[in-house]
Amino acid sequence: MSLSDPFFLDKSDADSWKALNAFSLKVKAAGEAAGLEYRLIELLNVRISQINGCAFCLDMHTRQAIEAGENTQRLAVLSVWRETTLFNDIESAALAVAEAATTLPDSETRIAELAASRLVLTDAQFSAVQWAAIAMNAFNRVSILSQHPVRARKA
Repeated sequence: MSLSDPFFLDKSDADSWKALNAFSLKVKAAGEAAGLEYRLIELLNVRISQINGCAFCLDMHTRQAIEAGENTQRLAVLSVWRETTLFNDIESAALAVAEAATTLPDSETRIAELAASRLVLTDAQFSAVQWAAIAMNAFNRVSILSQHPVRARKA
């Protein structure tokens, strides 16, 4: 073993990894119950992974977003979503919440972002988006710390 070899956190403690996955399934169910489309949740997962710089999760969730019906144009401009008109009010509010939960800006900015989003999202949606962001941030950290590799896929 070399000190530069990755330490796969998810493999080192199977019970914690299973618990994180079980948590993720509960979060997904809460999103569905709140009326959030799976495509939107995957869009949030991509944006959070962009912010965190998680290549493994970006690869996986971009593919899952496309499978859920997301289009490549919106994925291409996702990092600058505020500069486009391609995202509707619910998507924009959810993206703002996900970014606030991921970057944790200063309290004034965070409070303003969340308050504006609450005008658009139902309480159930607002809650579900925050939990989805918390879950994705946890998965990003596991993948980044574990140095999960991105493997080339056949076209």
